[in-house]
Amino acid sequence: MSGKSKQKKQEAQSFMSEKQAKKAILDIGQRMYVRNFVAANDGNISVRTGENEVWATPTGVSKGFMKKKMLVKVDLDGKVLEGTCKPSSELKMHLRAYRENPDIRSVCHAHPPICTCFAIAGIPLDTPVLAEAVITLGNVPVVPYAELGSKEVPEVIAPYCHTHNGVLLANHGAVTWAEDAYSAYYRLESMEYYANILMLTEKVIGKQNKLTKQQVESLLAMREKFGITRGGVPQIPDEVEQ
Repeated sequence: MSGKSKQKKQEAQSFMSEKQAKKAILDIGQRMYVRNFVAANDGNISVRTGENEVWATPTGVSKGFMKKKMLVKVDLDGKVLEGTCKPSSELKMHLRAYRENPDIRSVCHAHPPICTCFAIAGIPLDTPVLAEAVITLGNVPVVPYAELGSKEVPEVIAPYCHTHNGVLLANHGAVTWAEDAYSAYYRLESMEYYANILMLTEKVIGKQNKLTKQQVESLLAMREKFGITRGGVPQIPDEVEQ
Protein backbone atom coordinates (compact mmCIF):
# COMPACT_ATOMS: atom_id res chain seq x y z
CA MET A 1 0.00 0.00 0.00
CA SER A 2 1.38 3.41 -0.97
CA GLY A 3 1.99 6.17 1.58
CA LYS A 4 -0.89 8.21 0.14
CA SER A 5 -3.28 5.24 0.36
CA LYS A 6 -2.27 4.60 3.97
CA GLN A 7 -2.91 8.25 4.81
CA LYS A 8 -6.38 8.14 3.24
CA LYS A 9 -7.19 4.93 5.14
CA GLN A 10 -6.06 6.50 8.44
CA GLU A 11 -8.17 9.60 7.75
CA ALA A 12 -11.23 7.45 7.02
CA GLN A 13 -10.72 5.51 10.24
CA SER A 14 -10.61 8.74 12.23
CA PHE A 15 -14.27 9.38 11.40
CA MET A 16 -17.18 7.60 13.03
CA SER A 17 -19.19 5.42 10.67
CA GLU A 18 -22.62 6.78 9.77
CA LYS A 19 -24.24 4.00 11.80
CA GLN A 20 -22.14 4.84 14.86
CA ALA A 21 -22.74 8.57 14.45
CA LYS A 22 -26.51 8.27 14.25
CA LYS A 23 -26.59 5.97 17.29
CA ALA A 24 -24.40 8.40 19.25
CA ILE A 25 -26.56 11.41 18.34
CA LEU A 26 -29.73 9.67 19.57
CA ASP A 27 -28.01 8.49 22.75
CA ILE A 28 -26.52 11.92 23.53
CA GLY A 29 -29.88 13.55 22.85
CA GLN A 30 -31.45 11.29 25.47
CA ARG A 31 -28.71 12.11 27.97
CA MET A 32 -29.16 15.85 27.41
CA TYR A 33 -32.90 15.52 27.90
CA VAL A 34 -32.85 13.48 31.11
CA ARG A 35 -30.17 15.74 32.65
CA ASN A 36 -32.28 18.85 31.99
CA PHE A 37 -29.67 20.33 29.65
CA VAL A 38 -32.43 21.11 27.14
CA ALA A 39 -36.10 22.09 27.31
CA ALA A 40 -38.73 21.52 24.62
CA ASN A 41 -36.89 21.44 21.26
CA ASP A 42 -33.71 23.19 22.43
CA GLY A 43 -30.15 22.15 21.59
CA ASN A 44 -28.45 20.43 18.70
CA ILE A 45 -25.84 17.72 18.14
CA SER A 46 -23.68 16.92 15.13
CA VAL A 47 -21.02 14.38 14.17
CA ARG A 48 -18.66 14.68 11.23
CA THR A 49 -18.47 11.35 9.37
CA GLY A 50 -16.32 12.33 6.38
CA GLU A 51 -14.33 15.11 4.76
CA ASN A 52 -17.55 16.79 3.63
CA GLU A 53 -20.29 14.93 5.53
CA VAL A 54 -21.98 15.77 8.83
CA TRP A 55 -24.93 14.07 10.51
CA ALA A 56 -27.03 16.35 12.70
CA THR A 57 -30.21 16.70 14.71
CA PRO A 58 -33.31 18.14 13.01
CA THR A 59 -34.99 21.40 13.93
CA GLY A 60 -38.17 21.46 15.97
CA VAL A 61 -37.74 18.07 17.66
CA SER A 62 -37.13 17.31 21.34
CA LYS A 63 -33.73 15.74 21.85
CA GLY A 64 -35.36 13.16 24.12
CA PHE A 65 -37.76 11.93 21.44
CA MET A 66 -35.67 11.76 18.29
CA LYS A 67 -35.81 8.83 15.87
CA LYS A 68 -33.08 7.75 13.49
CA LYS A 69 -35.18 8.67 10.45
CA MET A 70 -35.34 12.29 11.69
CA LEU A 71 -31.59 12.86 11.47
CA VAL A 72 -30.22 14.83 8.54
CA LYS A 73 -26.95 14.64 6.63
CA VAL A 74 -25.37 17.83 5.28
CA ASP A 75 -22.12 18.94 3.71
CA LEU A 76 -19.83 21.56 5.28
CA ASP A 77 -21.74 24.30 3.45
CA GLY A 78 -25.03 23.17 5.01
CA LYS A 79 -26.51 21.60 1.87
CA VAL A 80 -28.80 18.68 2.75
CA LEU A 81 -27.44 15.41 1.35
CA GLU A 82 -29.79 12.96 3.03
CA GLY A 83 -32.91 13.02 5.18
CA THR A 84 -36.37 14.56 4.97
CA CYS A 85 -36.21 16.82 8.02
CA LYS A 86 -34.84 20.34 8.08
CA PRO A 87 -31.57 20.96 9.98
CA SER A 88 -31.42 23.54 12.75
CA SER A 89 -30.46 27.09 11.80
CA GLU A 90 -27.83 26.80 14.55
CA LEU A 91 -26.05 24.08 12.57
CA LYS A 92 -24.06 26.91 10.97
CA MET A 93 -22.20 27.16 14.28
CA HIS A 94 -21.25 23.48 14.13
CA LEU A 95 -20.12 23.66 10.51
CA ARG A 96 -17.92 26.66 11.24
CA ALA A 97 -16.21 24.70 14.03
CA TYR A 98 -15.47 21.84 11.61
CA ARG A 99 -14.11 24.19 8.96
CA GLU A 100 -12.10 26.14 11.52
CA ASN A 101 -10.45 23.08 13.08
CA PRO A 102 -10.33 19.82 11.04
CA ASP A 103 -9.53 17.85 14.21
CA ILE A 104 -13.04 18.47 15.56
CA ARG A 105 -15.37 15.56 14.92
CA SER A 106 -18.41 16.46 17.01
CA VAL A 107 -20.18 19.52 18.39
CA CYS A 108 -22.83 19.69 21.15
CA HIS A 109 -24.97 22.70 21.96
CA ALA A 110 -27.41 22.87 24.87
CA HIS A 111 -28.73 25.09 27.64
CA PRO A 112 -27.50 23.53 30.91
CA PRO A 113 -29.19 25.70 33.58
CA ILE A 114 -26.17 26.78 35.62
CA CYS A 115 -23.88 27.29 32.62
CA THR A 116 -26.65 29.33 31.04
CA CYS A 117 -26.93 31.47 34.19
CA PHE A 118 -23.20 32.23 33.94
CA ALA A 119 -23.67 33.02 30.24
CA ILE A 120 -26.52 35.41 31.04
CA ALA A 121 -24.46 37.07 33.77
CA GLY A 122 -21.47 37.34 31.43
CA ILE A 123 -19.22 35.45 33.86
CA PRO A 124 -16.64 33.05 32.40
CA LEU A 125 -15.81 29.74 34.06
CA ASP A 126 -12.18 30.53 34.85
CA THR A 127 -11.59 30.28 38.59
CA PRO A 128 -9.04 27.56 39.49
CA VAL A 129 -10.78 25.64 42.27
CA LEU A 130 -11.19 22.18 40.73
CA ALA A 131 -8.22 20.13 39.52
CA GLU A 132 -10.16 18.17 36.89
CA ALA A 133 -11.65 21.35 35.45
CA VAL A 134 -8.21 22.93 35.09
CA ILE A 135 -7.02 19.93 33.07
CA THR A 136 -10.06 19.33 30.86
CA LEU A 137 -11.36 22.88 30.41
CA GLY A 138 -8.87 25.39 31.79
CA ASN A 139 -11.31 28.20 31.30
CA VAL A 140 -14.57 28.64 29.45
CA PRO A 141 -14.97 32.16 28.03
CA VAL A 142 -18.22 33.98 27.36
CA VAL A 143 -18.43 34.99 23.70
CA PRO A 144 -20.39 38.09 22.61
CA TYR A 145 -24.13 37.90 22.10
CA ALA A 146 -25.29 36.95 18.60
CA GLU A 147 -28.85 36.58 17.35
CA LEU A 148 -30.09 32.97 17.22
CA GLY A 149 -29.42 31.27 13.90
CA SER A 150 -27.57 34.29 12.50
CA LYS A 151 -24.22 34.28 10.70
CA GLU A 152 -22.76 36.12 13.71
CA VAL A 153 -23.00 33.01 15.93
CA PRO A 154 -20.35 31.08 13.94
CA GLU A 155 -18.19 34.19 13.89
CA VAL A 156 -18.09 34.60 17.67
CA ILE A 157 -17.05 30.97 18.36
CA ALA A 158 -14.48 30.73 15.55
CA PRO A 159 -11.52 32.27 17.46
CA TYR A 160 -11.76 29.58 20.15
CA CYS A 161 -12.00 26.40 18.07
CA HIS A 162 -8.22 25.82 18.13
CA THR A 163 -7.53 26.91 21.69
CA HIS A 164 -10.52 25.90 23.84
CA ASN A 165 -12.90 22.97 24.28
CA GLY A 166 -16.08 25.01 24.50
CA VAL A 167 -17.57 28.41 25.19
CA LEU A 168 -20.57 30.03 26.84
CA LEU A 169 -22.83 31.88 24.42
CA ALA A 170 -23.91 35.18 25.98
CA ASN A 171 -27.60 35.13 26.98
CA HIS A 172 -28.01 31.77 25.29
CA GLY A 173 -26.27 28.59 26.48
CA ALA A 174 -23.15 26.49 25.99
CA VAL A 175 -21.36 24.74 23.15
CA THR A 176 -18.57 22.15 23.25
CA TRP A 177 -16.53 20.28 20.67
CA ALA A 178 -14.13 17.34 20.61
CA GLU A 179 -12.47 14.64 18.53
CA ASP A 180 -15.42 12.28 19.07
CA ALA A 181 -19.11 12.53 19.88
CA TYR A 182 -19.05 11.35 23.48
CA SER A 183 -16.08 13.50 24.43
CA ALA A 184 -17.95 16.56 23.14
CA TYR A 185 -20.95 15.62 25.28
CA TYR A 186 -18.88 14.80 28.36
CA ARG A 187 -17.29 18.24 28.14
CA LEU A 188 -20.78 19.69 28.34
CA GLU A 189 -21.34 17.69 31.54
CA SER A 190 -17.98 18.86 32.89
CA MET A 191 -18.82 22.50 32.18
CA GLU A 192 -22.14 22.26 34.00
CA TYR A 193 -20.49 20.52 36.97
CA TYR A 194 -17.75 23.17 37.07
CA ALA A 195 -20.33 25.97 36.94
CA ASN A 196 -22.25 24.36 39.80
CA ILE A 197 -19.10 24.12 41.94
CA LEU A 198 -18.23 27.77 41.27
CA MET A 199 -21.75 28.91 42.13
CA LEU A 200 -21.98 26.92 45.36
CA THR A 201 -18.53 27.79 46.69
CA GLU A 202 -18.73 31.50 45.90
CA LYS A 203 -22.40 32.32 46.44
CA VAL A 204 -23.67 29.68 48.91
CA ILE A 205 -20.71 28.62 51.05
CA GLY A 206 -19.04 31.96 50.46
CA LYS A 207 -15.46 30.65 50.37
CA GLN A 208 -13.12 29.41 47.64
CA ASN A 209 -9.64 28.04 48.31
CA LYS A 210 -8.11 28.64 44.90
CA LEU A 211 -5.27 26.57 43.52
CA THR A 212 -1.90 28.31 43.46
CA LYS A 213 -0.09 29.31 40.29
CA GLN A 214 2.36 26.43 40.74
CA GLN A 215 -0.47 23.93 41.25
CA VAL A 216 -2.28 25.17 38.16
CA GLU A 217 0.86 25.00 36.04
CA SER A 218 1.44 21.42 37.20
CA LEU A 219 -2.12 20.46 36.23
CA LEU A 220 -1.82 22.12 32.83
CA ALA A 221 1.33 20.08 32.20
CA MET A 222 -0.76 16.92 32.66
CA ARG A 223 -2.99 17.69 29.66
CA GLU A 224 -0.68 16.11 27.13
CA LYS A 225 -0.57 12.88 29.15
CA PHE A 226 -4.36 12.68 28.92
CA GLY A 227 -4.36 13.40 25.19
CA ILE A 228 -6.01 16.80 25.64
CA THR A 229 -4.72 19.19 22.98
CA ARG A 230 -6.82 22.26 23.81
CA GLY A 231 -8.01 24.15 26.85
CA GLY A 232 -7.70 27.66 28.15
CA VAL A 233 -5.71 28.82 31.15
CA PRO A 234 -7.68 29.85 34.27
CA GLN A 235 -7.30 33.32 35.73
CA ILE A 236 -4.97 33.20 38.74
CA PRO A 237 -2.98 35.83 40.61
CA ASP A 238 0.76 35.38 41.07
CA GLU A 239 0.14 34.34 44.66
CA VAL A 240 -2.98 32.92 46.24
CA GLU A 241 -3.62 33.15 49.95
CA GLN A 242 -4.70 29.81 51.41
